[in-house]
Amino acid sequence: MSLMDRIKAQAKADKKRIVLPEGAEERTVKAAAILLKEGICDVILLGDEEKIAAYGEDLTGATIINPKKAGCLQEYADTLYELRKAKGMTPEKALATMQDETFFGTMMMKKNAADGMVSGAIHSTADTLRPALQIIKTKPGVTTASSCFVMEIPNKAYGQDGVMIFADCAVNITPDAQQLAAIAIASAQTAKDIAEIAEPKVAMLSFSTKGSGKGEMVDKVRQATELVKELAPELNVDGELQADAALVEKVGQLKSPGSAVAGHANVLVFPSLEAGNIGYKLVQRLAGAEAIGPVMQGLARPVNDLSRGCSVEDIVSLCALTAVQAQKA
Repeated sequence: MSLMDRIKAQAKADKKRIVLPEGAEERTVKAAAILLKEGICDVILLGDEEKIAAYGEDLTGATIINPKKAGCLQEYADTLYELRKAKGMTPEKALATMQDETFFGTMMMKKNAADGMVSGAIHSTADTLRPALQIIKTKPGVTTASSCFVMEIPNKAYGQDGVMIFADCAVNITPDAQQLAAIAIASAQTAKDIAEIAEPKVAMLSFSTKGSGKGEMVDKVRQATELVKELAPELNVDGELQADAALVEKVGQLKSPGSAVAGHANVLVFPSLEAGNIGYKLVQRLAGAEAIGPVMQGLARPVNDLSRGCSVEDIVSLCALTAVQAQKA
């Protein structure tokens, strides 16, 4: 059974309410029908009822809401106004904003009318995350929201039975040392909660291993590694490590002798978004890995972002993963 199959089974065991703001989009409607048929989660579709019905899918059991006509619209607008009035929000603007499906879906989580949200099939990452950061914000004590991909590599040569976490691949463009440390800690938690990695081994990646290279980028990764050790002393973390030192035991033990991580890493923290995004796409395409995500980390309630090129099955998978996150929230 693949990791994704296990995630779906876990989602079914304790069904959560997942809101899909892009409810009138064809792939989303088709995914909703599958989610309902397989019993993976309870589905809330946002959008025009007639447009949703026009696709002809069996949506028995779904909750369909048009935010523009919702009875709770004014209540939601009042809450947004109170949350954002110090930032210049007006009652009129709040009412207009709440008619946007993504803001409405996010407020549903704030009001405990939904447990998680998946969007991004036709919206940018910024459009998906902005409402989340404004309304539900980050978990207590978390200063940096981030993302990761759960990678499942067919030949199982690396990670835990082929499963690894790659971060950050979608949100933080040039994280500083403090942000990198937060990404590493959040990614280790995702490894436990979602990827079934009981013992995360976190490699802080660089073009240098243990001082073989010099410069600000190396210093940043080294500082981040020390911060992780201070903030989460229970974690197995090592850095800075080159990718081969992180993944290949012979190389890792040569370059970082005695390390519990070098050569055995199952969580890879990249020094920048550029490196992380390129890295996961290369592994996905060249190694045939399944890339699940991006999975958002650090938010008070689970919100996950799709690629605009996503398939119906991608939406189904991310909804299942979001449901499992909601179980652990």
